[in-house]
Amino acid sequence: MKKVLALKLKEKADQIAYNFSRPDREKNTFKEVFEVKKIHPLSESTAIIEFQKNTGKVGIAFCYWINMRGGMWQYFFPTYDHCVGAEKIRDILHGIEIDNFDKNFQDG
Repeated sequence: MKKVLALKLKEKADQIAYNFSRPDREKNTFKEVFEVKKIHPLSESTAIIEFQKNTGKVGIAFCYWINMRGGMWQYFFPTYDHCVGAEKIRDILHGIEIDNFDKNFQDG
């Protein structure tokens, strides 16, 4: 991961922890406090942020870089259902890559 993206990811991780630690945040009934435990880079443009909560529990956010308006990190807190769906993306992308490959040799 390029240094500039890593620095922006760290900044985003701290921002997420701060936002989710607000005691007045909607659905923060247990007044949880989030602290960045570890950032796991997965690729050039994806990462997992592990958050340690003051309740002893750990939460994770999946982060992905979007190249628009100068670029930005977006995130969501994944569930098992998200992971199952994401595993299927690989097969679909592979099929599309195979279909598109022959188009490289067409005139026009």
